[in-house]
Amino acid sequence: MTDKEQAYQDYMSGMKYKDIAAKLGISINTIKSWKKRHNWQRGAPPDKVQPKEKSAPKVAPPVIDELESNTELTEKQKKFCIYYLQRFNATWAYMQAYGSNYETARTEGSHTLAKPNVKAQLAELKKAQATELYITANDILMEYVKQATSNLGDYIKYDVQDVTDGKHKDVHGKPIHHYSINIRPEDMDKVDMSLVKSMHRGKDGLVIELYDKQKAQQVLLDRLPEAKLTNEQKDSFLNAIIAAKKGKEKE
Repeated sequence: MTDKEQAYQDYMSGMKYKDIAAKLGISINTIKSWKKRHNWQRGAPPDKVQPKEKSAPKVAPPVIDELESNTELTEKQKKFCIYYLQRFNATWAYMQAYGSNYETARTEGSHTLAKPNVKAQLAELKKAQATELYITANDILMEYVKQATSNLGDYIKYDVQDVTDGKHKDVHGKPIHHYSINIRPEDMDKVDMSLVKSMHRGKDGLVIELYDKQKAQQVLLDRLPEAKLTNEQKDSFLNAIIAAKKGKEKE
């Protein structure tokens, strides 16, 4: 049974969107899209069930050969490995491989994933996938490093001009200075465009948006050892916070 057919049956039985999504490992928006597209109506006779969709697991042939030759796994465990690599969802993979219900799969999926022989096979399959994709986790982390250290100043140039007209003066009779800032893009051949999320012309001129720097920094922090500060560093950090707070209050 395909995800769409299962979602249809669960929806018609009165199941909530979030429960269906959790059960099948798909997004709530996908279920809503199917409901709208196929006009699912609770209480209507189930005269038209969605046609079955053939969805064979897409894994490279060499990986299939290696998996088939593994005598330490049962046939269902092999299927579990293949389905797990499609969505990295142990509950969904267990349901597909064993044909079980959601409640059973939610428990047994994690147990199956923790078995040493399954873990070892999945590790080999992930290596094969990485070779097939020519990309590793370190490659992805390096992209986060680039985003975390990006600087908008690399993408724009600006000129500041004094446009004081002399007509406006302060209480001492001195002219009040006015400045005009002219912002223009840097030569795009000189910058890394992979860090640019979007670029468009707004009502006030060019708008350049880079990828979320703080998000990239948080991803990297989550993967680094916790920083150990000396007492001197802790004191300096605390003093910097106090000084900043005092400056803000004074301002």
